Amino acid sequence: MNDKLSNPKNHKAQQFLQTYSLLSGLKKFGQKGKVAAIGELKQLHDRVVFRPIRVSDLTPLERKRAMESLIFLSEKRDGTVKGRMCANGSSQRSYIRRDEAASPTAMTESILITATIDAKQKRDVMTSDIPNAFVQTDVDKHKIGERIVMKIKGPMVDMLIEMAPEIYSDYVIEENGRKVLYVMILKALYGMLQSSLLYYNKFRKDIESIGFEVNPFDPCVANRIVNGKQHTVVWHVDDLKSSHVDPKVNDEFLKWLEEKYASDNVGKVKSVRGKRHDYLAMWLDFSEEGVLQIDMRPYVHSMIEDFSGTIGKSKQPWNEKLFRIDEKSNKLDEERAKEFHTFVMKGMFLCKRGRQDIQTGIAFLATRTNEPTEEDWNKLCKLMSYLKCTSEEVTRVEADDEARIYWWVDASFSVHRDMKSHTGAVMSLGKGVICSTSTKQKSNASSSTEAELIAMDDVISKILWTKRFLHHQGFKNVTTIIYRDNTSTMKLETNGRESASKRTRHLDIKYFYITDLVKRKEVQLEYCPTKLMMADYMTKPVIGTTFYKLKRMITNIHHD
Repeated sequence: MNDKLSNPKNHKAQQFLQTYSLLSGLKKFGQKGKVAAIGELKQLHDRVVFRPIRVSDLTPLERKRAMESLIFLSEKRDGTVKGRMCANGSSQRSYIRRDEAASPTAMTESILITATIDAKQKRDVMTSDIPNAFVQTDVDKHKIGERIVMKIKGPMVDMLIEMAPEIYSDYVIEENGRKVLYVMILKALYGMLQSSLLYYNKFRKDIESIGFEVNPFDPCVANRIVNGKQHTVVWHVDDLKSSHVDPKVNDEFLKWLEEKYASDNVGKVKSVRGKRHDYLAMWLDFSEEGVLQIDMRPYVHSMIEDFSGTIGKSKQPWNEKLFRIDEKSNKLDEERAKEFHTFVMKGMFLCKRGRQDIQTGIAFLATRTNEPTEEDWNKLCKLMSYLKCTSEEVTRVEADDEARIYWWVDASFSVHRDMKSHTGAVMSLGKGVICSTSTKQKSNASSSTEAELIAMDDVISKILWTKRFLHHQGFKNVTTIIYRDNTSTMKLETNGRESASKRTRHLDIKYFYITDLVKRKEVQLEYCPTKLMMADYMTKPVIGTTFYKLKRMITNIHHD
């Protein structure tokens, strides 16, 4: 592997050394910082992102709701300074409902499923970045009294006057001894609560106009048929993944993107072709025919580099005491408790993107973030030691048949201190796991059979989502196979509540929804020997040879 690709310092998320407020940045960078700030303001001015408005033309409510303007200065690793202006949209939360501003983003499962199909069908893959997507998006026109207003203060006012005195000078007023300029927002400026949604609506309308149909089970996935083959686009705000078996289709799509979104004023559409794509903090690698490699090495390296705890050598991420809690263990001080929380959250991000082999440990540690102890810290250190030992491992995913989904669902009975059980499930299209879950059950089960029924209820919505998502990806006869290793549970799930014994007749009717699905042939139940039950890995801290065997099945990594 190319060292430049695997080195976390080359990851685009780490291209900035540090970010400063405008005043701190001007003090730090001097003239270089001022040039960067003016450059950012000029770009927004040239794109007519806002226009000045007289205070006398504002209603009292508009003036009260005016957002504060912010400029941040960031130093890049190459020594240059970049300015970014945004609005402080936090004040909008008092009068804009969340559902009025929430924008869809592509689900991680959708990205990985479509990428696995890309590998299976040997599609040409292109990732693209729309330049300045938000400020290319018009704000909805509002009547007087409901306009979106921003208040610019201090040095930014002087910079705007220096840049375009004929436009801004007459609108400047003084408030509390400081120069102030009110402007009306015309484009979706970064920081506004509704900016992402405005851009989403614009992009969706644009791609629908050229024949794409959005998948109703992920509104950030769209498809069309070109030359008899499927063209799929997945997008996460302004980051796109486009795939088709014919590279010329991506050529034409890129041309359309450039005509629609690129200009000398806003910049070019950044596009990457080839076998490796840095997409949303994941490296999607198609260099092995028919295989998607989910390469999280840069992210893992960064975690190891930033962790302050002791990192040793460990070939397994936990021991058999993972779920045990020592009430006498001392609580962490505030600083280490904060770091504990941060790294558990990083682990959650990681285990949903190709490192499912740490998910059981992260699932438990996530329940300990409120008041973590020294014991919890030591468990985190062991998991980090395992990540260091396996930092070069890359999960491989393959599809046998795009229209066949395989699920393994299991539960470990009464494994927690409060006697609750633990649910585990994994999903594959052939080899290697695409998505998984590991979670403590919310209610106490009275038997292993009941725990298994609860486990099915915990994951059935995900099972149905994958089936319906793939159906709307054009695979009309999707077969969903669910593997179970408990024959008593399978009998109940197949025959329904009427077949319950004295020990299980108390179970809530909701746990038998699976029976309806089996009868309607939406899913198939099949027996799986316990030694091959991949979901067992997600239900408890498996160790030793069982750990290695199940891990190989989950990651599809075969060591010599």
